[in-house]
Amino acid sequence: MQKSILFKNTNISFSDIGKGTAVVLLHGFLENKTMWKNITPVLAKKNRVIAIDLLGHGKTDCLGYVHSLTLFSEAIEAVLKHLKLRRFYIIGHSLGGYVALKLADRNPIKIKGLCLLNSTSNEDDDARKALRIRANNMAQQNFENLIRMSFVNLFTASSRDKFSKEIEFALHEALKTTKQGYIAANEGMRIRLNRNHVLAENKFKKLIIAGKNDPVLQFETAKKEAKKTNSELIGLDGGHMSHIENKEALSTILLNFLS
Repeated sequence: MQKSILFKNTNISFSDIGKGTAVVLLHGFLENKTMWKNITPVLAKKNRVIAIDLLGHGKTDCLGYVHSLTLFSEAIEAVLKHLKLRRFYIIGHSLGGYVALKLADRNPIKIKGLCLLNSTSNEDDDARKALRIRANNMAQQNFENLIRMSFVNLFTASSRDKFSKEIEFALHEALKTTKQGYIAANEGMRIRLNRNHVLAENKFKKLIIAGKNDPVLQFETAKKEAKKTNSELIGLDGGHMSHIENKEALSTILLNFLS
């Protein structure tokens, strides 16, 4: 069921389906809660699944011109407070993983388990930060082409052919992101801090799911991160979009994570 609340006079959109253990799903950059459309029905058979549109994405409005991880997490906290959720699992894809980590840093006692899906607790390196600055400058000039180029590059060449219909749908949703939402989120990711400690120091269940050919987050780096933070690591074939490239395997992995 589609619902919404007001947070700082800004509309936050979310869905709330099923009964049982609460599971919070946070989508990635240039996505919205529709990215979970194949996974939510599977998880909702035995769980209460809440999928939230992050600030500036989907049907959630922007709130200023920099969406910091603190601001993102405060908006999520407002939804969870509205739903009166005391403890929950949280699964975040890419940007959603960064938000999940910040949320867990602020409220570790509420977290039953945290899954980073094609995401990381590491901060951006200098090259990535510089790339984000260039992208935000490009967004002012040719926004649609920037989104198309950025989005397609998240997939391996073989995946682009094999999942062309699914990619077209996801790209259609990505193009709904406003220029302000793009820039605000990109800047928030650029200035985020390293949060290895959130995984290393907490006792809740921890899982990192990484694409073995991810062009954004290198698999070898994910291996080192998992070892450093005492987190379980599962590697999947494909790139940065495991919910498209490995949807059947991913559903099974997530069900096991929640069991």
